[in-house]
Amino acid sequence: MSESARLKATLDDFWAIPERERFHELIGGELIEKAAPSGEHGSAQAGIVGAVHSPFQRQAGRGGPGGWWIATEVEVILDTEIARPDVVGWRRERCPGRPTGIPIKVRPDWTCEIISPSRPTDDTVKKLRLYHRVAIPHYWLVDPRDMTLTVMRWSAAGYITLMRAERGEVVRAEPFDAIELVVGTLFGDDPPDV
Repeated sequence: MSESARLKATLDDFWAIPERERFHELIGGELIEKAAPSGEHGSAQAGIVGAVHSPFQRQAGRGGPGGWWIATEVEVILDTEIARPDVVGWRRERCPGRPTGIPIKVRPDWTCEIISPSRPTDDTVKKLRLYHRVAIPHYWLVDPRDMTLTVMRWSAAGYITLMRAERGEVVRAEPFDAIELVVGTLFGDDPPDV
């Protein structure tokens, strides 16, 4: 596909890709093919889900307050763009029923992207701008290369970085600050004995 055609992609171009081959996002008029996940990416994604799913997924979570719907790798329509966040969540108070369909049409309350070493600006620039423009309240970036977690909150002027944490730290990260998160568990560390 030529550069000019790629930069002018539309929702029609996105939907023309057969569903079984659609590992793409449509961001800023560009069809972006998601990078194949590495072992580090998969481990970080599993670590994030493991940390937030049980305590937050149900009405009353196990070891936490519940109140969220958590999903991975689902297509979400945001205005005229399609994102496929690595991990995503909706507050049940705003979205009482589980988000369904392809694409999901309800704006998330939290997105988390695991930075791909082959295309880091997709997550750190393009998606950050999209998520800010559609006012997603919370955005996390997880970087398996330097084993860090960046936690951001939406503001009118841009996302505010609330914290950057690294392996070895225990944090309370918005919007899941009701529990402690051992950052190293996002990167394959065993949880501490309780």
